[in-house]
Amino acid sequence: MITLGALNELNGLRHGFFTRAGGVSTGLYASLNCGYGSDDDPAAVTENRRRAMARLDLAPEQLVTLYQVHSPTVVVVDRPWRRDQAPQADALVTIQPDLALGILTADCAPVLMADPTAGVVAAAHAGWKGAQGGVIGATVRAMTGLGAEPQRIVAVIGPCIAQRSYEVGPEFPARFTASRPDDADFFAPSRRPGHFLFDLAGLIERLIGECGVTTLQRSPNDTVAEEDRFFSYRRATLRGEGGYGRGLSVIVRRR
Repeated sequence: MITLGALNELNGLRHGFFTRAGGVSTGLYASLNCGYGSDDDPAAVTENRRRAMARLDLAPEQLVTLYQVHSPTVVVVDRPWRRDQAPQADALVTIQPDLALGILTADCAPVLMADPTAGVVAAAHAGWKGAQGGVIGATVRAMTGLGAEPQRIVAVIGPCIAQRSYEVGPEFPARFTASRPDDADFFAPSRRPGHFLFDLAGLIERLIGECGVTTLQRSPNDTVAEEDRFFSYRRATLRGEGGYGRGLSVIVRRR
């Protein structure tokens, strides 16, 4: 489990970006796959989630996750729900203590945020589509609706695909620069003519800053390159593998 100092310094808060190690899944999903959306054995996923929650001294039923769809939709959570009742959304916000907000990723960026004064925490799933669609701004607005203030929010960007591993085609930059020309900063030429390397975490960092959040930390990890530590959709796709696991990221305010 990886933690980042910006959140570690806050009292009454626990968080973690779980690696793929320490679970019971096998094969493509070895070993701490926490995503029911994979083709892994659901019983193994349930045990993996139980182990992850135990690392945070929580019961498995305290974990709340979503049916993620790469949207800007944010859900304000006041109690856990059953797995079959998970809403389609990509961010969670709560003021409730001991309610663990969980995000599942395999190259997309998990973003965890907290305003310790207001007691508000949030977790967001931000791939390129969600980031462009406004999930970061929507999450901060939901936090402020519960009493948070942007200048008090501490945000961290967890392990995700790094720019060196994120090659995109010639049509991709225009999706961003047509409406935000300065976002051309996040595209560097790749070795293949007409292709680019995309800095997803850099874009998310800018979007967080545009919300008025000034305290931010980024993980240096690359989920594609660090195969022994992270699941990766892109790595699995390039290899033609039939499936991939999902890593869990969690934030919780303790009583």
